[in-house]
Amino acid sequence: MAKEIFSVSAIVNNDGCFDLQFRKDTRSERTNAPTYYRWKAQFVVTAKKEDIKILEKIKREIGCGEVSVSKDQARFSVQKIGDVAELVVPFFRKNQLANKKKHDFEMWSKARTFHFNRNPKILRQIQNPSAKMQMAGHGPNII
Repeated sequence: MAKEIFSVSAIVNNDGCFDLQFRKDTRSERTNAPTYYRWKAQFVVTAKKEDIKILEKIKREIGCGEVSVSKDQARFSVQKIGDVAELVVPFFRKNQLANKKKHDFEMWSKARTFHFNRNPKILRQIQNPSAKMQMAGHGPNII
């Protein structure tokens, strides 16, 4: 019996997503309902629920992230800023993706670097992942 070849890059080329979102969160339960703005970078791979073992294998290969199931879909995601910077980006620098996904990764990585390198709170969290980000102030905040 031939051993099955497993390639994270091949799976990501088909079912992976490098996601960068600008979020607006209004805390309506707080006095004056302050609004917070923030960037969120995440890496996601989805699969059928039956293929959850593939996502668990990706988690082991990259060394971080969470695997979850919702309805008929399994999902692997990395959302921690430090894990994205220290594990996901270096993994895909070393393990090249195909043309379109490689372009998506490069654009995502540049945008992520541009924003997060300008934000001292995020830099501290990347340099010290155990540090908690604290949001201070009243009114719009960008974190």
